[in-house]
Amino acid sequence: MGLVDSMKAALSAPAPKSRPDDGSEGAYWCDDCAVRIRDVELEGEPVCPDCGTEMRFERSTGRDCAC
Repeated sequence: MGLVDSMKAALSAPAPKSRPDDGSEGAYWCDDCAVRIRDVELEGEPVCPDCGTEMRFERSTGRDCAC
């Protein structure tokens, strides 16, 4: 297969659905520990499990992470 055929195959392939459709709006982050917890995985208050400080909410649309 030549370069042109390889490019055609790559461009015509369907985009992967790597992002789960679970209703997540973003994630909570601890700036001190670099801990990230997705909002749908959080139980209770957004407090860092490592250091106990309050985590901040980050939102990103159309991407895998809230970075």
